[in-house]
Amino acid sequence: MDADNVTGPRLKALLGALQGVPTRILAAGARENLSAVAWPDAVALFPREGWQRADVALATAYAPTRDPLVIVSGDGDFALLAARHPGPVLVVSEAASARLRAVAPVVDPIQDGVGPLAAWIRAVTGG
Repeated sequence: MDADNVTGPRLKALLGALQGVPTRILAAGARENLSAVAWPDAVALFPREGWQRADVALATAYAPTRDPLVIVSGDGDFALLAARHPGPVLVVSEAASARLRAVAPVVDPIQDGVGPLAAWIRAVTGG
């Protein structure tokens, strides 16, 4: 989750949709953006200041698996990661780049509601 690129209300909506779903959640961004969200205890937080530092932290922590991947960012820098991920990918963003839109479905939990997000989670987890 890129807390510098996706707003707090969207992050909170996603966290709500993920409740009860086994996940590994990583969040990076400026301290003020991270502190705007009440993160569950299990979330790994990477406070990073400066241009692209949050992106680098998230990309470095990424481990390719066949498990579903939710990219919470609109930054096109994640498009190659999404395209190469061996499992299903969803992007959560209010303004995803064209490069991300070309490789994965995009959901905005504020504009679209959490229904499409929950449907995708059910579809990829069998739940």
